[in-house]
Amino acid sequence: MVRIRAVVVEALITHAADAVPNECCGFLLGTAGCVEQANRARNLVESPTRYRINPEDHFAAIHAARRVGWDVVGVYHSHPDTSPTPSRRDLAEATYPDYLYLIVSPRAKTGSQVRGFRLRPDGYADVPLECEPSRGRG
Repeated sequence: MVRIRAVVVEALITHAADAVPNECCGFLLGTAGCVEQANRARNLVESPTRYRINPEDHFAAIHAARRVGWDVVGVYHSHPDTSPTPSRRDLAEATYPDYLYLIVSPRAKTGSQVRGFRLRPDGYADVPLECEPSRGRG
């Protein structure tokens, strides 16, 4: 279980909707047990089925997290027209085994619009998310 601030969930859904018809991407800042903030990143591939994070934005997220005593704890991206389920490409291109990966589906009609997972040697494992009211720096 990972806690995530409500303001972060709102920011992810807004970013995903803003990027339609293409995928959006960004970083998750906080602690191992709680996502406190989302930082948008530039997608170097304008595509509805793929993302590639601008490396400059990764460094900016690291510095932003350090300034407030947090870490970059994961990444997010969107699936503009499909469910928030990791694709084969998502799994093949995910390279940080300790990161939380979130997928946002801004047009999801049923179920959650945000889904979390972590990499496993045989694929991935779902990570339950607990949405909490926002407080402090988020």
